[in-house]
Amino acid sequence: MAQSLAKIYIHLIFSTKRRERFPFDAIRSDLQAYVAGILRDLESPALEIMSEPEHMHILFLLSRTQTISDVVGQVKRGSSAWLKTRRPDYGQFHWQNGFGAFSVSQSAVEEVREYIRDQREHHKQVTFQEEFRTFLRRYEVEFDERYIWD
Repeated sequence: MAQSLAKIYIHLIFSTKRRERFPFDAIRSDLQAYVAGILRDLESPALEIMSEPEHMHILFLLSRTQTISDVVGQVKRGSSAWLKTRRPDYGQFHWQNGFGAFSVSQSAVEEVREYIRDQREHHKQVTFQEEFRTFLRRYEVEFDERYIWD
C-alpha cells in the first residue's frame, strides 16, 4: 500500500497532581478550547473534552505520526503553562505525572462522547478514583494502587 492511513480513537483521562481540586468553572470553555488547539496543532483533533475540578477526559483521534505519550505530554505541558497565567491561585497548578489512554471503537464513539459530556452527573455518584479504577479493570490493565496516584 502506497499510502499510510489510520483512524485511532483514544479516550484519555488524567488528573491534577494529588487530585487537587481547582475551580475550573469560570474558565472551563477557554481551557477546553486551548486543549483542543494543542491537539489540532498535533494533528490529533479532539472530538470531546471535559475538564472537571480534579481531572480531565478527552476523546481524540491520534495522529498517525505521533505517539500517545508525546501527545499527552504536550497537552499537559501546554495546558498547565496556560492555566498558570489565568489566575493567581493557579500559579502552583500541575497535572499528575501519569495518564490513562483507552482505545475506542468507531461504533462506540458517540457513547464515549456522551459519557464525557455527562461527567458532572456521573461524579455525583462516583468519585474520580473509583471511575479510573473501573476503566483499568474494564480494559484489563494491571496496576498497583501505590503507583497510580500522585
